[in-house]
Amino acid sequence: MQLTGSVSFFASQYVRTIIAAGAVAICVALPAANAQNRSQLVMGITENIGSYNPVADSVAFMSSVWCQVYGCLVSYDFTTGRYTGMLAERWEVADPNTWIFHLRRDVKSHDGHPLTAEDVVFSIDRMKNDPQSKQRATVAQIRSAEAIDPHTVKVITKEPTAGLLEYITDRLMIMQKRLIETHGAQQADRKHPYGFGPYRLKELVVDSRVVLEKNPDWPGIRRENPDIVIYRLMREPEQRVTALVNGEIQIAQYVPPHLAERIEQSAGHRVESTPSIEMMFLAMSPRVEPWDNKKLRQAVAYAIDREAIIKAVLQEQAVVLHGPLGRGQYGYDPDLEPKYSYDPEKARALVKEAGFPNGVDVELFTPVGRYVNDKQAAQAMTAMLTAVGIRTTLKTPEWSTLWSDVQRGRVPFFYMGRGGMIGPGPAISQYFETGGSPRIKYSNSEVDALLRKSRETFEEKEYRKLVNRAFSILLEDAPAHFLWQQKILYGVADGVTFSPRPDHRVFGHATVLKK
Repeated sequence: MQLTGSVSFFASQYVRTIIAAGAVAICVALPAANAQNRSQLVMGITENIGSYNPVADSVAFMSSVWCQVYGCLVSYDFTTGRYTGMLAERWEVADPNTWIFHLRRDVKSHDGHPLTAEDVVFSIDRMKNDPQSKQRATVAQIRSAEAIDPHTVKVITKEPTAGLLEYITDRLMIMQKRLIETHGAQQADRKHPYGFGPYRLKELVVDSRVVLEKNPDWPGIRRENPDIVIYRLMREPEQRVTALVNGEIQIAQYVPPHLAERIEQSAGHRVESTPSIEMMFLAMSPRVEPWDNKKLRQAVAYAIDREAIIKAVLQEQAVVLHGPLGRGQYGYDPDLEPKYSYDPEKARALVKEAGFPNGVDVELFTPVGRYVNDKQAAQAMTAMLTAVGIRTTLKTPEWSTLWSDVQRGRVPFFYMGRGGMIGPGPAISQYFETGGSPRIKYSNSEVDALLRKSRETFEEKEYRKLVNRAFSILLEDAPAHFLWQQKILYGVADGVTFSPRPDHRVFGHATVLKK
């Protein structure tokens, strides 16, 4: 079996209705005679900036930062719906368990060293074994990696994994083995973060900002790319929008619908949008009371009026999910069953059948400012749940605390999203496969078997059949209630051409200075 080039059948089937990712262009007049003037893009972002360690977090924003600094093996082009090489030039599937990656030979690190296969092998091992690693799911399907020669890597999977590229795309960043062996991981990350990417790490201040500086020697980098890219953490939507209209930043991430009009009415600014491939959901851990009761979990699904929340809170900037996937994602089935509709009477009956004739008290945890109108959506769900006898108290810890606790499995009931879902692969395994992560602690041997078998097939029809059977079981068991996919809005200054990516990644090397 030979699948060569830069595309798997997963990529080729990605529906083109997703709005294409594109470039950012900053229109800044630079005096030709003054070579010291440097172009600069500043973006207000919402996600946590947690660590110098590139494998110590798994949020989309920091993944995009580390891909720019260290370089990722494989990326994804939403314009073409194809996987593309970033540090890999090409690849092929030698047999169902063996992938061969051929590295680019025109790439050097920021301190002048060539990219080697040993760096790739080392990076995979670090993702597996670093005590702080939050990227184990990225390489979970990989049994071993071997350098065949300085520019060729053999990757052996634990079992046939047709969707391997989805696991590693824009996540498997390549670090220099020699730097960490010389300085140790902590010192190398902080003082010698010399990667193979199009931007250097100039500054990182935890929970504040990231500053990147263009690597002029990176193949394909252009003079028109901004010299400096600054990401400022601005969790409050009002803060981001005010900074945009005041000229402090050029792009404001995740604008809530009710603030979009303010941007449109501000001279020199506009709103850009894209559909998202992020699954928003309510998680209920079956290992923690009272969520160990399936009927109570199902009651939650019937209690939530998703259409009403989309209309009133999200102002029509979202679409309902009837499973983990939405239209345009690989494996999506519009006829997936069972479907949950808003039915408060059925929810009340299920609460009683679950053994709570007088209702039950629970706590729902939500981030604030991490997602569009997240607190407001959670408040609406809290009222709906309370109305059917699931008396819900809303908890709003700091995002960094909540995210850390969710990753450790300490939060039994929470509202959150899972982005970067080109297809179901790593996301579904991470949350719903036994041992995938402790976040929900769900375990079902039939789901495990179906997901495992789906990874073993390279035939599309059989793959769809297997994953959707697994999804049907998930819907019946209801360890999570799948809510919606939000349309993502960005505020953009005039003179900046920007097309957001559906996976929320923000790449500086896709930024072009307009002449």
